[in-house]
Amino acid sequence: MTLLQTRGLRAFYGDFQALFDVDVTVAEGETVAIIGANGAGKTTFLRAVAGALSCGAEMVEFDGARVGALSAHEIVRRGIAMVPEGRRLFPSLTVEENLLLGGYCGRPGAWTLARVYELFPVLEERRAIPATSLSGGQQQMAAIGRALMSNPRLLLCDELSLGLAPVVIRDIYARLESITADGTALVIVEQDISRALEASTRFYCFQEGRVALTAACRGFDQEALTSAYFGL
Repeated sequence: MTLLQTRGLRAFYGDFQALFDVDVTVAEGETVAIIGANGAGKTTFLRAVAGALSCGAEMVEFDGARVGALSAHEIVRRGIAMVPEGRRLFPSLTVEENLLLGGYCGRPGAWTLARVYELFPVLEERRAIPATSLSGGQQQMAAIGRALMSNPRLLLCDELSLGLAPVVIRDIYARLESITADGTALVIVEQDISRALEASTRFYCFQEGRVALTAACRGFDQEALTSAYFGL
């Protein structure tokens, strides 16, 4: 069953058009990767889906309803949460306060503070310190935990591996299975192509604000991906 569908999605920053008629689908419980070079429109796509960038109501459909014109807080209440690039934790709040803030919308579901601490035990150990005192990897865990506290049906992850050591990246990606086990769908934006494809079932390759290629993550044409990625 289709959970998310964008139809002819266009997005602008002022007069600059960043997305051109982007069609993407994500099924219930599916993990989809969005890959592409810098400036390809990956983050813009997530922002449009998450309500942080306005678009036409009919351009984004979630669980059968047109949600493209809704604000970000309304999108969260519908069941879409985003882990932003750069974590964006609140420096004036403790780790636990940042996590609790993620649950402000009161959506029912399995994700509670206790379960987030079960997924990321280090956060419980450091729950009383300012969130920005955490290491980069721990901050990424806190950002994921904050998003999970809203009990999303669709989790949007923007550059999970950015600036992190390989061992930390492996640790974070290994925990994604615990998130999808209950049927949560994931959209992963990554510049690390191999990491993104390994974690996903299908991918979309963006190039200059357009979908240049889409395919299953197993058995795809590597030459076609290279061509789509670099616009050759």
